[in-house]
Order: sequence, then structure tokens, then C-alpha cells
Amino acid sequence: MSLRRGCAVALLPLWLATSACFAEASRDGGPLSGIRVPAGFSIAVYAAVPGARSMTLGDDGTLFVGTRAEGRVYAVVDRDGGHRADQVYVIAQGLQQPNGVAFHDGSLYVAETGRLLRFDRIETQLEHPPAPVVVRADLPNRELHGWKFIAFGPDGMLYVPVGVPCDRCEPRDERLGTIMRMRPDGSGLATVARGIRNTVGFDWQPENGELWFTENGIDPLGENIPPDELNRVSRPGLHFGYPYCHGRSIPDPLFSAEHDCSEFVPAEAELGPHVVPLGMRFYTGRQFPREYLGQVFIAEHGSTNRTEPIGYRVSLVRVEHGRAVGYETFADGWLQGRHASGRPVDVLVARDGALLVSDDQAGAIYRISYRR
Repeated sequence: MSLRRGCAVALLPLWLATSACFAEASRDGGPLSGIRVPAGFSIAVYAAVPGARSMTLGDDGTLFVGTRAEGRVYAVVDRDGGHRADQVYVIAQGLQQPNGVAFHDGSLYVAETGRLLRFDRIETQLEHPPAPVVVRADLPNRELHGWKFIAFGPDGMLYVPVGVPCDRCEPRDERLGTIMRMRPDGSGLATVARGIRNTVGFDWQPENGELWFTENGIDPLGENIPPDELNRVSRPGLHFGYPYCHGRSIPDPLFSAEHDCSEFVPAEAELGPHVVPLGMRFYTGRQFPREYLGQVFIAEHGSTNRTEPIGYRVSLVRVEHGRAVGYETFADGWLQGRHASGRPVDVLVARDGALLVSDDQAGAIYRISYRR
């Protein structure tokens, strides 16, 4: 299938053509075969998007989707409100790992490894996208952990993380291992948090505006340590421990000699070891039962370096009075034995309160809904 910039992509492969075909495909090993969600919930394919990674919604309801290896950015449109995409457009191609996408004041922002781009008035120009404006072109341009998740905070600032270009090291560039923020025009760059190996997902607690983010732990300490993390930024300028301390209290054998874990902010929640938590969102919709309001959904991409793989699911962190109090599985089944049929990357609350989940392995976006 040929994909052109600004063209509508052929919408769905044969196994997604109709709901009847989809049900048959599921029994025969389709992408949702064996997927488990809680009672009352259902999951369906919303769109076929090759390499689907981070997601953001436009003012008019357009779903924008970034990718990594594909180098493309997509726009997904559900024109008839049928909860399934009618058209998928290629907004840009040939970019360097354009994982991150964010929408602000009518414009789509896209994060490459070293640049931030902006596509103005994009929702009125999906078929013929404009040339991008370069917002910044001076970010560290390292391939390893260089792909970025971006989002606009409640303060109107654009937040951009910069991962460390290693598994375990003391970075010399003070911009590495941080979350930074800037004005929409790229000015006023400042560091919000540091001591972060790599985060590819964050969101703001809806009641108090605190920034929470996922973090991927280091690899060489073993199969079961360290835990991956969900962290909470109670105020700007905090250090979250990397590379000196992991989880809540695990000192690093190589780098902790001159530091104590008490110097750093402990993880708000310790997640599974090497589950690779990426996108996360507080649930702010009204479709799900009330007990889900304000809770954290996390897309766990799945381990690649454990004898027994884990992750490959959507997890839920329970929050009470602004603090994490529990961690459980919400949707799973993408991992069956040692075979993974998909790898969740990002989650996003849709306008109607459904939860969208991107999957870069299956090249799909799913819609999890609840019927009372």
C-alpha cells in the first residue's frame, strides 16, 4: 500500500472490514483474540495506523498519532461518530522518530529526536498539510532514548523530556535525564525535573495540577529489579534518583557510593520490573464507572530482557487523596505464553469517555468502552 503525504490511507485490512469479520478473525487469532477487560467493558479496533505510538486530540476531534521507525505522523478522523475511523491521513513523513504529538491553539506540535515542529491550522488542512514551522532545533539529538512524548500542561507550557543516551551512566549534558518546559513559541526553556532515565508518558493530576510521569528502569540489575516507576512532581526542580537510586530505595552498585536514596524523590508507585511503562493518563471521562474517575491508566509496552516476559497490557494505578495506593491489571491478553500479539504504547481519554489505546506492533488503535 502506497502512503502519500496528505492522502487518506486505505482504512482497514480485511479482518477489520466489518464487525462480523472482526469477530471471526478474533477466534482465529486476530489482534484482539484473548484480550481481557473488566466486566461491563468491551474493546474494539478504532483504526489501523502503522506503528501507532503517542496520541493527542485536536479541537475538532481529530486524533493525531506519532510513530517511531515509520517516520510518519497520522491524522485519524471519525466523521460519522460511529466509533470507528472513517479516514486516516498522512500528515508528515520522513521525520526522525516523530513519537511525540501535542495540540495547542489550533496547531499540531511534533517532537523529533532533536527538533520540535508545528503544523498550523492543521485540522482544516488534513488533505494538504502545510509545511511545518520549526519551534526548536537544538535539543539533544541522540538515537537511544531520543524519542519523545510531549504535552501541554495546565500552565499553557509545552513539556518535553530528554532521555539519557545509555542504559546506566552519569550524563555530562545537564539537559539529559530531565523533563523541560517552554512557551509554545519555543522560548523560556527551563528544567522541571531531573534524575530521570527515560520517560515516554506524563499527565497532570486533575485536582491539584501535579505532574506525574512513567519511568523505565535500568536493565543490568536482574530480571526482578529494579521496578519501573510512576513518579509525582510535587514541585519543580526535584531529582528522581537516576542513576544513583532506583525505585523507592534500591541503591545503584556503580553510582551510589557518594549518595543515599534519601536524597532523592522515591517512586510514587513501583510498577513491575521491566514492564516498560510508556503512555499514561488520568481518567477524566464520564463513561466509565465512577470509581475510575481520577485513576491512572498506563500502557505497558512489555519486557524484552526477561526470561519470563511481562507487561504487554494496560494497567491501572489507584489514586486516593492525590497519592498512589494500588496497582493492578486493567486489560491484558496481548501476551500469550511467550508470544505477543501486540504492544500497548499510549492511552488517551476520548471525548465520549472511552479509552483509546495505541499498539505499535499490531499497527492499531483500540477503543475500550463501557456500557451501563
